[in-house]
Amino acid sequence: MGKFVITKRKNGEYQFNLKAGNGQVIPASEGYTTKAACHNGIESVKKNSQVDDRFDRKVSGNGKPYFNLKVTDGQIIGTSEMYESEAARDNGIASVKTNGKDAAIDDQSE
Repeated sequence: MGKFVITKRKNGEYQFNLKAGNGQVIPASEGYTTKAACHNGIESVKKNSQVDDRFDRKVSGNGKPYFNLKVTDGQIIGTSEMYESEAARDNGIASVKTNGKDAAIDDQSE
């Protein structure tokens, strides 16, 4: 089962990664100035990961597929790694849909 892992960056911002059951990071978040805002971001991923239209399937300048998870106003709440194929990216999206809804929160920011 997946989990959200909250960490604190060197600049003092909080971020979360949604990790699949195998420990692989699916999307990573932006930086948040407060832990409460980071928790709000996690709740937003739980909600928006269940709506396929919120996944923006992209290809980077070097040809690597990736995705952004967005909220209704278009703000990005999570960005994936670069994948080797579109099929791998789509598997990543499927994993976010599966793991994101009910994932536990592991706060490692202390």
